[in-house]
Amino acid sequence: MNRKFVVILFFVAFALSGYAQKKDIQTARTYIKSKKDLDKAEQLMLNLLKDSANRNNEKIWLTLYEAQRAIYEQGNEKFYLKQKYDTASLFSATRNLFQTLEAFDSIDARPDEKGRVRPKFRKKHAEVLNVIRPNLYNGGVYFIKKQDYKKAYEYFNTYIDCVNQPLFEEYDYAKKDKHIAEAAYWTVFCGYKMQDVQATLMNSKLALEDNSHYELLLQYLAETYKLQADTVRYIQTLEEGFERYPEFPFFFPRLVQSYVDQGKADKAMKVCDEAIESDSTNRIFRFAKSTLLLNSGRFDECIELCKPLIEEDSTMADAWLNLGLAYFNQAVEIDKNVQNARKRHRQMIDLYRKAKPYLEQYRLLAPDMKDKWALPLYTIYLNLNMGKEFDEVDKLLRKK
Repeated sequence: MNRKFVVILFFVAFALSGYAQKKDIQTARTYIKSKKDLDKAEQLMLNLLKDSANRNNEKIWLTLYEAQRAIYEQGNEKFYLKQKYDTASLFSATRNLFQTLEAFDSIDARPDEKGRVRPKFRKKHAEVLNVIRPNLYNGGVYFIKKQDYKKAYEYFNTYIDCVNQPLFEEYDYAKKDKHIAEAAYWTVFCGYKMQDVQATLMNSKLALEDNSHYELLLQYLAETYKLQADTVRYIQTLEEGFERYPEFPFFFPRLVQSYVDQGKADKAMKVCDEAIESDSTNRIFRFAKSTLLLNSGRFDECIELCKPLIEEDSTMADAWLNLGLAYFNQAVEIDKNVQNARKRHRQMIDLYRKAKPYLEQYRLLAPDMKDKWALPLYTIYLNLNMGKEFDEVDKLLRKK
């Protein structure tokens, strides 16, 4: 093909493209002026911006802004006049304005031929957005109530990101906005709800400045670290949580269990002692310690701790179990020692007798927990020559 002809075709295509672009801008402005079909005006400009050749065209960006601002103002008017209007649309219109003007600001702030940065629209646009910025926060709250955590996260994140946008440098939100840390907390909450590790941790450092939700924040972070299999940070967060909020139900049991899993029974016991010191009436704290005492072979101390527990709450099944096993395990230790078994036979039988009512009561309270009561009762009935009871448990074990 003739090169001259190709050049002519190129200029024709370019001219047609320019004409179509001008036509779309003119059509959009007509829609804006009439305050009708504003969504069509917005879409025309968005379509033009899909072409990389138009990305630096100020007219397109400013027309898009005018369309979106008109959409926002129409919605805002209906909202305040309590006319029928989709609240979510108002929040969406707010966020669209922020996304558009933040993107345009990078074009407005391009250096000139001499390398000078002199944005023409920054001050004006920042003033407009600063007034409606609370709608980003309110939009986040709105979508949390709707349990749409993905959208809520996006609104709170846009609210927070204003801190980093040159468009708002005059407002110094990092120092002057008292709601930044709380918004960061809500992004952690939303990320946690979505089970999205990256989203949960993105603003976590900033969220730690929000004291009003600190214990919940630590809980969400701990569970996120566990999801990451980051044992070190998981335990560190549990430790901080327990130190600050010993009676908050999340931290204590998980910290004790983590130490037990790591074979650090002494640390687990220390946590129990500190917890009991903070609240000596707390049954969960005392029960946890009784379990550690039982597992470490300190049976008499376990018995001493469990008896008051079942006196205070006779429905506390596991306290009956620990008490019964404390007696039972002492009998088993004697039974295992062949040399001492004959000499201490009477003591062994006495211990089995003491264990029996506690384990039977546990069975009544937790009949489905056969794994815990069946074998001890089998052993007790065998040693106490209780044929009928022995046969009944024996059948249960054989059936299992």
